[in-house]
Amino acid sequence: MNNKVNIEGTILFEQPLLRVPHETLRKHFRNSQKHIEREFGAIQSSSAELAKSRLDDRDPVETAKVLDGIITRVEGLKKRLLDIQTNHITPSQASFKQRLEHLLSLENAGTTDQPDYIRWTDTRTDRWVVDWALRNSRDETALSLAREKGLELLVDTELFAEIRKVEDALREQKCAVALAWCSENKAALKKMKNSLEFELRLQEYIEVVQQGKTTEAMAYLKKHLISWYETHPQQCKQAAALLVCPPSMGMSTYKELYDPQRWSYLIRTFRHAVYALYNIPTTSLLALGLSAGLTSLKLPACYDPTQRNVDCPVCDTDGLGVLAKEVPWSHHINSVIVCRITGKIMDGDNPPLCLPNGQVYSQKALEEQAAKNNGQVTCPKTGDVFSFEETKKMFIS
Repeated sequence: MNNKVNIEGTILFEQPLLRVPHETLRKHFRNSQKHIEREFGAIQSSSAELAKSRLDDRDPVETAKVLDGIITRVEGLKKRLLDIQTNHITPSQASFKQRLEHLLSLENAGTTDQPDYIRWTDTRTDRWVVDWALRNSRDETALSLAREKGLELLVDTELFAEIRKVEDALREQKCAVALAWCSENKAALKKMKNSLEFELRLQEYIEVVQQGKTTEAMAYLKKHLISWYETHPQQCKQAAALLVCPPSMGMSTYKELYDPQRWSYLIRTFRHAVYALYNIPTTSLLALGLSAGLTSLKLPACYDPTQRNVDCPVCDTDGLGVLAKEVPWSHHINSVIVCRITGKIMDGDNPPLCLPNGQVYSQKALEEQAAKNNGQVTCPKTGDVFSFEETKKMFIS
């Protein structure tokens, strides 16, 4: 049986592992670039103004103030860039490096039964459990497991902490934190044609309308929503109509916009925007892996009490078998038969043998029984005893 490690297939599952630190580095690089361009622009402007005036015409006091301002800007820029480098870029680089080394270690695992591969899959499982916990707000559990297993640089605790911060603000019906996140990722969101910022602006506008502040609402509409008319014409028209259709009118056309459930919609929209930005699947890798694994194992025999296998997770009615009810049946082009005595696969080197009562077990299992019991074998299912000579070799078609 071929047990060679499918490296390409494994790597397909691991794209988010590298995408998150990569996108994080890109974001911090863009932020650094913006700070540099803004501060250097101001420094060049001040220097140019200073250079225009003749030396004799310069007021020493004003000149000193300008120079002090330039020095302050340079020192502030240096401090800001050092903070970004120390607290953001360096940790992201360390995470990126360790994740690459983690993936490269797959090359040392030629087959699935090698210790290197087993260790790698154990680490992957731990990563997936941490990822599931982070997605489901089990932050303490995730952090504890990450520390215990030494996975701090292999999991996205900082990203989900940022997600939690924005979502908590939205639950408190505040858009400012989410809008700040949109501003930091404006270029990427625009490239994705994502409308999260528009939905947040629309919600802030709705809140102003509900407070009866018509003048402020009109000003907000002109400043923040009209620019979206080309891509969201219908929603912009509905937003304008809210000025003459307050919640007290109860018009069904606008009831949805006033619905408090819009805040839950914004949380979901934000989460999907983050996942799309970092190329993270909307379903946890643990759930995807379990779904694929349980589907590959699920057979009608798993639900027959007389044929259940203690080593089969689908047959475990109190454990993973409960989850397996939600996945489709497996589809195998080639049959794989497992001996119910040894749990080993029956193949050409260990063919299936049929007892007179119709039960089938592997040749090696029955030979081992016969060697210990003077040529007699006992069917573990029925308790019937037969001579080994009575067994018949079976062929799988």
